Amino acid sequence: MRRILVVAMAVVLPLVAGGCGEKPTVTVYKQGKYQGKPDTQPWDNERFKGDKVAWEKAVKARNLGQNEYERVIAH
Repeated sequence: MRRILVVAMAVVLPLVAGGCGEKPTVTVYKQGKYQGKPDTQPWDNERFKGDKVAWEKAVKARNLGQNEYERVIAH
């Protein structure tokens, strides 16, 4: 029983002590510089292959599918 307690304490103690060494992080922003990943246009993907008109048609079709008035008339 004592051996199990010693092993348990040997495992738990480093985990508890590990949280004590955390240092706060400070984000430094460069003025006028975007630090994140570059954004792409929504139609620049494999499905639309850069075709903005096809993307706009797909968005309009999706919106019409969510419009209850259009769904009732179409069906």
